[in-house]
Amino acid sequence: MGRDIDQINVIPLVDVMLVLLVIVLTTATFITTGQVPVQLAKAKESGDRKDVPLVITLTAEGSLFMNDQPVPPDGLRIVLNSQSRESSVLVRADRVTVLDRFVSVVDEIRSLGFQQVNLEVVRS
Repeated sequence: MGRDIDQINVIPLVDVMLVLLVIVLTTATFITTGQVPVQLAKAKESGDRKDVPLVITLTAEGSLFMNDQPVPPDGLRIVLNSQSRESSVLVRADRVTVLDRFVSVVDEIRSLGFQQVNLEVVRS
């Protein structure tokens, strides 16, 4: 009853490799586009977004700017109080910024009622 196996069944190996290939290709699509690729519907009229996000810049030294205008050290709350809470806020932080400082800035923005807070990064 001791049957010698003189060949390898490669069909399961090929199945596993094809599944891995599909996973890698799908992941690569998400990484390169950053979103699910879709063909959007067309309409005769569409509402163009005219609003420009509020850009908060945090430098490596810890200085704050809003739309390229300097903000005093504790003046972010005062500057943002006059803005609409529906506005999108884009935070641009230098990569060597201390994480604690960055988190405190984002927390302050969120505590004022801004719901759309985004971080700007550079694709590597």
